[in-house]
Amino acid sequence: MLLSISLLSLLFFFLAVKPAAAVCPLCTIAVGAGLGFSRYLGIDDAVTGLWVGAVIVSSALWTANWLSSHEWRLPKHNLSVLAIFYLLTIPPLFWTGMIDYTHQSLWGVNKVLLGTVLGSFTFLFGVFLDKFLRTFNDGKVFIYFQKIICPVLSLSIMSVIFYLLT
Repeated sequence: MLLSISLLSLLFFFLAVKPAAAVCPLCTIAVGAGLGFSRYLGIDDAVTGLWVGAVIVSSALWTANWLSSHEWRLPKHNLSVLAIFYLLTIPPLFWTGMIDYTHQSLWGVNKVLLGTVLGSFTFLFGVFLDKFLRTFNDGKVFIYFQKIICPVLSLSIMSVIFYLLT
């Protein structure tokens, strides 16, 4: 189910892609691929949740940017779009039993839910890290694909930490 949601999101964004977007297409593809492979390989739900959160934030940033480019504004635009994406993702995870409280918890919180929240913040940290690094180089990247590397590397490091914890 998550893989189909990711693929539908990717399809939507390929159809609505613009050259200057909030998050680049390759980053979204990398996040979606990471999510699909982690579930396929049987990696712990906390690690998978990290990638779910990253997909939510990446998709929400893309959508908010697309809506802005078409002059469609919501109250508290970015926050509203992010809330909509969470509402479209989290309840189906509950309904399908992927998020439950009978088992699979870490620190008293369901692993998928915990990973989703921390993955969202980790992805945002990677996006802000890219922008922060550019301030030291006159708005330019230090290395090619820095905009992709920062969020994906942040998620990868957090994935290793969660893998070691669980």
